[in-house]
Amino acid sequence: MSGKYNESNQSISCSVCKQCGGCQYVDIPYEKELKKKSAYLKQLFEGICTVGEVHGMYRPAFYRNKVHAVVGLDKQKGIVTGTYAEGTHRLVPVDVCMIEDQKADSIIATLRELFASFKYVPYNEDTHRGFMRHILIRRGFSTKEMMVVLVTADNKFPSKNNFLKALLEKHPDITTVVQNINDYSTSMVLGKANKVLYGKGYIEDVLCGCRFRISPESFYQINPSQTEKLYKTAIRLGGITKNDVVIDAYCGIGTIGIALSSHAKKVIGVELNPQAVKDAQTNADLNHIKNIQFVNEDAGDFLVRYAEGGRADVVIMDPPRSGSTPEFLQSLLQIKPKRIVYISCNPETQVRDVRVLQKGGYKVEACEGYDMFPHTFHVETVCLLSRKAQ
Repeated sequence: MSGKYNESNQSISCSVCKQCGGCQYVDIPYEKELKKKSAYLKQLFEGICTVGEVHGMYRPAFYRNKVHAVVGLDKQKGIVTGTYAEGTHRLVPVDVCMIEDQKADSIIATLRELFASFKYVPYNEDTHRGFMRHILIRRGFSTKEMMVVLVTADNKFPSKNNFLKALLEKHPDITTVVQNINDYSTSMVLGKANKVLYGKGYIEDVLCGCRFRISPESFYQINPSQTEKLYKTAIRLGGITKNDVVIDAYCGIGTIGIALSSHAKKVIGVELNPQAVKDAQTNADLNHIKNIQFVNEDAGDFLVRYAEGGRADVVIMDPPRSGSTPEFLQSLLQIKPKRIVYISCNPETQVRDVRVLQKGGYKVEACEGYDMFPHTFHVETVCLLSRKAQ
């Protein structure tokens, strides 16, 4: 397979994009792609607010700092790695991806050779036999720290020391290697158990001047350079002051709450995933932040309770693609924060939720789009809503 990044018009070409389905904007100048995304947002938010041009990426290629590869067996090629064709479990071999970190692709190529050399049999989803299931690589954008996660069907690791020696000789910049044991007969990538084979078992990265610890399971934005722009806009739009209590709903490992904590009186991060809450507290300690607390609870349930007597001046919300829930939105209307900053990776569900908030007495003051995933259909948005004077 082959791929190419065109410096002159910032487009990409790829020989497997139609089979893979990961990139929709191929062989299209990047400027044209951004115009299409801007037009989409303007149409979507028509009658709600004015949306400016989508903020593009400086060099829109090789940006994914988290790379996942399925390990499989091909009758002609032997051991292959790649991705499932969209909507299927048919493995498409991928050697070079135009949107993935190049160093990660280089490590995956070495791993293919080592798997064959050490006779590690790829896992077969139909027979439930085999050893090596997935590869997950994470790289710190600022720190350049590199984590390799090898997902296996068994907790044994034959010839482990020799394998690690061979891998690290080829790639001495790998800072940690983790074995994740996934013995489920499902399509889930990661199992529950991790074994640290080399290094600390995590990497760290710097975002908005704060340091974050990233474990194999951590949710961390895959395009940090664009994330930093997005977060800085969200903090600016929120107009947060030293008198403000801020709720960071759907907070994950605490990235945005920690980044804005120096502007606020107090920050409360709410997250349902217990491991993410542990990571968030670790990250707060790592940055010596004392004015933030994390609550392990459904964001809607928490707000219902908090609304009984708690105060929130600003709410930052970054829900999943499905958007927020009616319960969360109603609780939000009960608390009546002065400002709501709504970050979304799915503008369609965002518009649906914004309409509910508008009916509840909020006005959309601004909306900005950020291209977090160049060459794909996806676009991220941040909206500021303020409470109308009663």
